[in-house]
Amino acid sequence: MSGANWSRKLTDFKLTGIGREVLAVVDEALGLEGRALAFQPDTLLLGALPELDSMAAVGVLNLLEERFGFIIGDDEIDGSTFATVETLVAFVEGKLA
Repeated sequence: MSGANWSRKLTDFKLTGIGREVLAVVDEALGLEGRALAFQPDTLLLGALPELDSMAAVGVLNLLEERFGFIIGDDEIDGSTFATVETLVAFVEGKLA
């Protein structure tokens, strides 16, 4: 699944239990001390959060795999996965579908 295959309109986005759990993972992996829990669907991630560099992104992915019980292939992700909260949550929801 590439980044472009799971995009949705922002107006269709609801922060589900999965979305809240994804934010909790981001918060934990990046050491944001609760800041991520206030993020909105359109909150920019990659390039906007200084804590989210390439190594931190790998940490987020590893924790997502552990928390949700799926495996992420190298060919399934690209920079667009981490564009916003919405894109990251949509990716996880797609993996769980």
